[in-house]
Amino acid sequence: MATLNGRRGEFMNDKAQGRSIKVRALAVGDRIDTLGLERPDTFSIAPLAFRVGANGRVALYRFGVVVLAGLTAQEEEEILASLKSRVSHQSDTTTDEDAITVNVGGGDDKVSQGVVNVQKFGDERFIVVADTLAKSVGLARNERSVNAVFEKVEPFAADMASAGRSPSDRKAVLKLVGEAILLQHRLTARIAGYEKPKIVWDRPELERLYDRLTEEYEIEDRTETLEGKLEVVVENARMLAEVLDAGRAGRIELWITILIALEVVLSLWGIAASFFDN
Repeated sequence: MATLNGRRGEFMNDKAQGRSIKVRALAVGDRIDTLGLERPDTFSIAPLAFRVGANGRVALYRFGVVVLAGLTAQEEEEILASLKSRVSHQSDTTTDEDAITVNVGGGDDKVSQGVVNVQKFGDERFIVVADTLAKSVGLARNERSVNAVFEKVEPFAADMASAGRSPSDRKAVLKLVGEAILLQHRLTARIAGYEKPKIVWDRPELERLYDRLTEEYEIEDRTETLEGKLEVVVENARMLAEVLDAGRAGRIELWITILIALEVVLSLWGIAASFFDN
């Protein structure tokens, strides 16, 4: 649930008139633990967002993305350094990053080629912009991960097609299945590309800005495409696991048959030995 401080937000709107503000989204890791990070200048709970200095704002997304707006380089460094202990599986922030320039007082919620023009830029519009950038960065990270999984599937499939044998590395196949399922969970349970931020439902006048931003960054199209790729990856990974299990079961049955045959031979040998001894 988002909770916004209206008076302070309006005050900051007035101070920001006629300015250009850079909003950056950085993927800092797989997950951010935001529990207990609330502070007096917090204006949103989901996502956790707070003010820094005169016009700076920060939003933290649990799927590992930080959005920064109007901060100095030193303030950004301090914020990112303070979060390190709460980030799991930290990543290089230069790998997945997106940014947009907000021109305040330059138009009526218009978005084009990395620039958004708004009459006012308060807490509410920051949340809308931050939501889109965070999803864009999260999708970019997952798109790269899906492509990497596809590359891992291809050698297994090629080996099966050329040699006609099942994969021999069970651990690698099971790891592949786990990666595919984890990616699917990240997309559906964490990023939720189709979901609007709560502030858009509470403030319908922000819906136009939200729609234009999501269209500019192709959030819904990219989410749909990624979901389709993930379904293929998960299905391929499961098929590989099933083929591996079938091959393993076949080998076990063969060994059981050999052992039974060996036991029969030994029994017959014992009977024959007893017969000749008598």
